[in-house]
Amino acid sequence: MSIIAPGEAAPGFDLKDHRGELIDLQSYRGQRVVLAWHPLAWTSVCAKQMQALDTAQEALETLDAVGLGLSVDPVPSKEAWARDLGIVRTSLLSDFWPHGGTAERFGIFRKKDGFSERAVIVIDRGGIVRFAKVYPMSEVPDMEETLAALRVLEGVETPDSQGRRVS
Repeated sequence: MSIIAPGEAAPGFDLKDHRGELIDLQSYRGQRVVLAWHPLAWTSVCAKQMQALDTAQEALETLDAVGLGLSVDPVPSKEAWARDLGIVRTSLLSDFWPHGGTAERFGIFRKKDGFSERAVIVIDRGGIVRFAKVYPMSEVPDMEETLAALRVLEGVETPDSQGRRVS
C-alpha cells in the first residue's frame, strides 16, 4: 500500500484528540487541513515535529488551514505528551482504535511496526488531497514545504513543470 495520491478524496475519520474531544474531518469542509502524522509520541523527532506544527498554527490560519497531529498513541498518552511539550493550539489525534485504521486508509500504516509513517498530507476545502509526502523516520518534516503547498492552493505560488515553486 502506498500513500494516498494528490487528487484523491481524503477518507473521512472521527478521532478523539488529546483533550478527549471528537474531531471529525468532515467538519473542516470549507477549510484546508494539514494532517501531520508522526509514528509515536514521546520520541524526540516526533516532539520536534509537533512543536513545529503548533508554532506554525498562526501561519496556517493566515492560509485558511488548520494543522492536526496524528499517531496511533492512546488519548491519555497524547494528553500527557501535549502537556509535557507545551502544545496549546494543535489538536493531537489518537488513531488508537481500531489501531492505525485511519493511517491505513491514508496508505501510511506500517503493519509490521504497528505505527504510521512520518507523513504530511494537505487536504483542500473540498476534501481532496493536494499534497502528500512520507518523510524519513529520523527527519522532521519541513514546515516551509507544507506552507508552500498551501500557498500554491491559495494561488500565491504556482508549481513549475517540474513541481518546483514559482512565486
